[in-house]
Amino acid sequence: MSELPSHTQVYRKFDSVLDRSIYEPLPDDWIVGMTDVVGSTEAIRQGRYEDVNFLGASIIASVGNAIGSFDFPFSFGGDGATFALPSAHQLKAVAALRQVVALSEQSFNLEMRAGVIPLRDIRKNGRDVSIARYAVSPDATYYMFAGGGVRWAEQQLKRGEFSVGLGDEELRPPNLDGLSCEWNPFESKRGVILSLLVEPMDSTSDLIFSQIARQIIQVFESADGNASPVPLRVPARKDGRRSIDDKTWAVVASNSDYRKFDDVLRLTVDCTPQEVEQIEAILRRAVASSLVRYGLHRQSHAIMTCLVPGGGENSHLHFLDGADGGYARAAAMMRLNG
Repeated sequence: MSELPSHTQVYRKFDSVLDRSIYEPLPDDWIVGMTDVVGSTEAIRQGRYEDVNFLGASIIASVGNAIGSFDFPFSFGGDGATFALPSAHQLKAVAALRQVVALSEQSFNLEMRAGVIPLRDIRKNGRDVSIARYAVSPDATYYMFAGGGVRWAEQQLKRGEFSVGLGDEELRPPNLDGLSCEWNPFESKRGVILSLLVEPMDSTSDLIFSQIARQIIQVFESADGNASPVPLRVPARKDGRRSIDDKTWAVVASNSDYRKFDDVLRLTVDCTPQEVEQIEAILRRAVASSLVRYGLHRQSHAIMTCLVPGGGENSHLHFLDGADGGYARAAAMMRLNG
C-alpha cells in the first residue's frame, strides 16, 4: 500500500504553491473521490447556504473519521469537496461517500453526486494529480492539487461517470464527529467579501497561469488591511455563547483556508471595491488572450465551517466560503462565461 504523503515538503508561503514545479505526483495506485451538491445555486437562492457548505465539508469529516486520520489530501469547494487516498482505503471511502449522499437526500432533501476515480484512469486520459503541502499556520496544513486531473474528474462526475451510487447495504449515518457550523456569518471589514475562481485554459502554460495568479494575490497582499475574512476578535456564536478566548480565536483565524489551489485558484477574501476592479481588469485581459476562465461573486459576509479532529488542541481546520453562495455562484458565472 502506498502510504499517506506525510513526507511531502511543506511550504509556508502561498506564493510557493503557485509554482507547478514543486508539485509531487501521487502514486499510481491511489484514488480520487469527490462530491457535488446538485442544484446548489438554487438551494443557496433559497437561503440554504449553510446547509450546502455543511454538506460540502461532510465528506472530509466522514472520510477522515473512517480511516482514522486527517493527514490526507483534500480540498473544500463550497458545495462539495475533493480528496485523494491510497486504494487500500477505497472501501471505506466509498462507504463514507454513500453515507453522505444518503444524509444529503434524507436529512436535507438535496441531491448529491459522489464518485471515486482511479488515478490510473485520470492518467490514461492525459491528466495528472500532483500535490503540494501549504502550512497556513504552525498548526494547520492543507494540500494543494495540480495537474488537471481534479478538473477532469469533476467533469466526468457531472456526466454521471464513476458514481458510487447508494448501494444495497443498510447505510449507517456518516461519522461527522468534529464538524460544526456554529459561528454567525462574518461581516466584511473592508467593503466586499469576494469569492473568486480562476482556472487556466488547456492551452495555457503553467508559467503563464502562475504569473496571472501571482498578480491576483499581489493585489490582496499589498492591501492596507488583512485579506482574510476571519475577524480578529472572537465573533458571536449562533447560540450566543462566548466559549473561547482571544488567543484561541487567533489560532482559529490562522488555520482558515481562505485561499487554495486545486487545479483552480480559489479565494474567499475581504477586500475593497477598488481591489475587485483591479482583479477584474487583470482577468479581463487574461480572458481576452484566451488564458483563463473565471467566476466571482460579491457579498457582504463570509461563513465558516469548522472541523476539529480529536488530535492536538490546535489541529482544527476551518473552511471558508461567501455567505451568499460564494464559490457555487462564482462557479455558475464561470460556466456561463465558459
